[in-house]
Amino acid sequence: MAKKHLEINPDHPIVEILWQKAEADKNDKAVKDLVVLLFETVLLSSGFSLEDPQTHSNRIYHMIKLGLGTNEDEVTAEEPSNTVPDEVPPLESNENASHMEAD
Repeated sequence: MAKKHLEINPDHPIVEILWQKAEADKNDKAVKDLVVLLFETVLLSSGFSLEDPQTHSNRIYHMIKLGLGTNEDEVTAEEPSNTVPDEVPPLESNENASHMEAD
């Protein structure tokens, strides 16, 4: 089975802006959320499964709230609070899943 490779286009506008924001503030939680969200979205669109889809959904809800300008402190009982891991979570493993190798 062929290994998949993650290729990042450094000239893509999203990557350029994320890079600039990360360089400006290496501890910016919003940038970290966006990078992890982008990575997980790439995994999903490439046919991989996420270990914790609820965490991915919570990140999307968080970004929607930011985009709408709602108060970040307004968390309902239906929305568990979510923290961003320091590292990207591992892929869910199963025998039929493709494997990805980062360059």
